[in-house]
Amino acid sequence: MIEIPIIDAAGKQVGSERLDPDLLGGRVRYSLLKQAIVAYRNNLRVGTVQTKSRADVHGASKKLYRQKGTGRARAGNLRTPVRVGGGHAFAKKNRDFSQKLNRKSRRLARDSAILAKALSGSAKILKDMVFEKPQTKKMVGLLSAAGSPQGVLVAIDAPNENLVKSGRNLPKVDIKLMGDVNAYDVLRARSLVFTPESFAALSSGLSAAKSE
Repeated sequence: MIEIPIIDAAGKQVGSERLDPDLLGGRVRYSLLKQAIVAYRNNLRVGTVQTKSRADVHGASKKLYRQKGTGRARAGNLRTPVRVGGGHAFAKKNRDFSQKLNRKSRRLARDSAILAKALSGSAKILKDMVFEKPQTKKMVGLLSAAGSPQGVLVAIDAPNENLVKSGRNLPKVDIKLMGDVNAYDVLRARSLVFTPESFAALSSGLSAAKSE
């Protein structure tokens, strides 16, 4: 069992929760994590760059003048890449960089990422994350008390507009539903913070049904 500390608003550890590694696949699958990260980053790429080749440039294909006897350097048509206004020699075309992972692999990669954070001591449960209205200052205080002022992923169990608005302006602070968290989100953050409710959902396996 892995002990996940419970931190209160004052930054003190008031308890701990046990996490069974078997719920997260039992071990960290590094090769699958790499595959998931590469796929995620490739899916962020927009392959819409395009330049005109000599076939796309407007102009006649006739040779400008004869090959020999003029005293000038030999020349092809107007669309040759060496002339101003000609096409590119190796024109860039639209390209699809997307990669696909099946649902089971995505879930297992996410679980491996969470397990890696838990094993490294970078996962915590933060109490008192109750916001009656958006309060960025309160969010800063809570994350600072937990030792995670920046580079933190906060996993919540249900939509909470006040909580999201309290943290959306903070740099390197990401707040996501437990069911929407993926391996890239977890590994990119320095620390992973659960609410008591989101950790209970993770422990019970309820988040798997909603995950990618």
